[in-house]
Amino acid sequence: MTDEELAKDLGPLAALTIGIGTMIGAGIFVLPGAAVKEAGPLAAGAFVLGGIIAIFTAASASELGTAMPKSGGAYYYINHALGPLFGSVAGWGNWMGLAFASAFYMTGFGQYVVTFLPVPSLSIAGITISGVKLVALAGGALFVFINYVGAKETGKLQNAIVLILLAILAVFTVFGLLNADLAKLRPFVPPDKGVSPLLPVTGLVFVSYLGFVQITSVAEEIKNPGKNLPRAVLGSVIIVTAVYALVLVTVLAAVDNSLVAGNETAVVDVARLLIGPVGAGAMLFGGLLATASSANASILASSRINFAMGRDQIVSSELNEIHPRFGTPYRSIGITGGFILLFILLADVGTLANAGSVLHLIIYGLLNVSLIVMRVTDPEDYQPDYRVPLYPFTPILGAITSFALIAFFADKIVLLAVGFVVFAMIWYAVYARGKATKQGILGQFILSRSEQMPDAAVSATTSFQPDGGYRVMVPLANPESEADLIKLAGSVAKARNGTLVGVHIEQVPDQTALESAREEFDFAEADELLEQARIDADKLGVPIETHTVLSHRSFEEVFDAAETYNADLMVMGWGPDSHGAPGRAESAIEEMTHSLSYDVLVLKDRGFDPSRVLVPTAGGPDSDLSASVASVMQEFYDSEVTLLHVADDKQEGEAFLREWAEERDLDDANLVVETGDVERAIESHAADCSLLFIGATERGLLSRLVRGALVLNVVDDVECSVLLAEQSRQRSLRERLFGSD
Repeated sequence: MTDEELAKDLGPLAALTIGIGTMIGAGIFVLPGAAVKEAGPLAAGAFVLGGIIAIFTAASASELGTAMPKSGGAYYYINHALGPLFGSVAGWGNWMGLAFASAFYMTGFGQYVVTFLPVPSLSIAGITISGVKLVALAGGALFVFINYVGAKETGKLQNAIVLILLAILAVFTVFGLLNADLAKLRPFVPPDKGVSPLLPVTGLVFVSYLGFVQITSVAEEIKNPGKNLPRAVLGSVIIVTAVYALVLVTVLAAVDNSLVAGNETAVVDVARLLIGPVGAGAMLFGGLLATASSANASILASSRINFAMGRDQIVSSELNEIHPRFGTPYRSIGITGGFILLFILLADVGTLANAGSVLHLIIYGLLNVSLIVMRVTDPEDYQPDYRVPLYPFTPILGAITSFALIAFFADKIVLLAVGFVVFAMIWYAVYARGKATKQGILGQFILSRSEQMPDAAVSATTSFQPDGGYRVMVPLANPESEADLIKLAGSVAKARNGTLVGVHIEQVPDQTALESAREEFDFAEADELLEQARIDADKLGVPIETHTVLSHRSFEEVFDAAETYNADLMVMGWGPDSHGAPGRAESAIEEMTHSLSYDVLVLKDRGFDPSRVLVPTAGGPDSDLSASVASVMQEFYDSEVTLLHVADDKQEGEAFLREWAEERDLDDANLVVETGDVERAIESHAADCSLLFIGATERGLLSRLVRGALVLNVVDDVECSVLLAEQSRQRSLRERLFGSD
């Protein structure tokens, strides 16, 4: 399935106004009263400090955004850098945080409306919905619809709203400066409290800075994101911080502070005092525009996050669908709108605002950590057009300050945030892990250097890596056979858009503790083997992670490693020196009689040549696996495939083989039907082939030990390479011992 793409509809002004429009609302129209009540004129400093803290994360977001202009913004960067576990936390946190914020803005919009237009309450089934909530619900539904019909329309609307809003605030500021008296700003620091309120008030007003990262959520739709994205992200923070500080200082210098402290409509009342009814009306209209603008931009960004989560299989991929007419992720927008309307109904204004803020602070902290991970790991495709100044101090300060501000929220809000984080982790473990295909850069970095990393880091990374991507494990022991095994396994992995997992097992004497062996072990030979595997995988264009495992066991550890690294298929060598299992081949195959959770291919390598492939089949599940690998050989090596079926009745055998081949997309293969002895027929046709595929015997362990097994006889009698295939199945104890026939 191809990835859905979004049209690049948003110009630089539209991108800038998304950030400004999201931030300008609550910050200047709701919070000054509460901030001044706690800190007096120092509240202006709190707004400035909030802007400075936001700048750290804005710089990190700008670098990540220019390197990865993808829909989803902060979610995408965290998922890409830290992996889908943290991606689930970031996605749910950012999505729900914006939904909470959107509900908060629309509730504020409702409050402004009912101040001049009385709206009666509505009772339904004994439940009363206030006029404020009715207006909020109607406004929320309207802006969801606007986002539904297209980003270009949203950008134009956002431009108009923000420009009008800034013009109103500019006129208000001019009148304030004409009446300013700097004496009213003294004492700037409350004499009875000192600077102690500064950080708590900064935490209170940080809800005003939720908008800048949301620009990156629509990065995939911004024209020329390399230049326009950092300008929009950093510019929106700088502009909004300046507006906050200038307006608040003007207000406090123009009127007595007591008029502002504790007043939720302070700017409207100050405008009435300074300008008259016209000024109050203009500021009231500005409040409507601010809350509408914030809600509009938040809905736009949150729906894109939901879309990106669907694309990464964190939530259902059905959310990926693009509307054929409007070009928008309409299902994502619809579901996001449903959450917003639900939150409007269920929560009060304070809970909505604070929940949105604390969830975003978690995201901002993780975003800064993601930047550090990308810089340290330095993947080849990480080429940002903008780089954070003063690295690593900027992202470190961004992470610390974001997480630290969470401590200044009410306990119930912090618990709500913790609950969302726990929910997101459970969601990943139960739902997303089995579907997600993308492993984070950090996980790849740790697993590719597992022998150099602490055991706890490797174990944690392995435990939480996604199961959804197809993973092909290759146990590597012999440098002479390594290239052929990687070629075979890499072809299958590439055909399934999967990942190779190269594992080297180093046996340690029972008398030696593994931790002691690790400290003294010389990894040079293992590193050389795995490095060559990485080179060979790179030639095939398939991703690979590598591991060296110290164990008291040798061959048995291979099967444990396949479970540990979540293999879907294991490709291993077969011979006297393969994987520390000298002696008879039965010692290797015996392990395969157990109930394995993954498919197995075992290569008896006499020179890997896939040009002429023979696949005998009697219709069992193992020959299905052989058929799928034969298709891969056709795709990558243009192999000539011959299918062989031995039957009592040749006509019936031909009908069976023809149908079997068509069902497995091998209808262009050579079809051969023989009668008589199965083993003799296989040996006869194997003389003209370069690679023989054969399913593992259905006979059980005791049957093979007593009577011998077909595969063991054939592998010794033919001269070409042999690939033994066993498909994953669950067997009872009786079937393990006596076979399934």
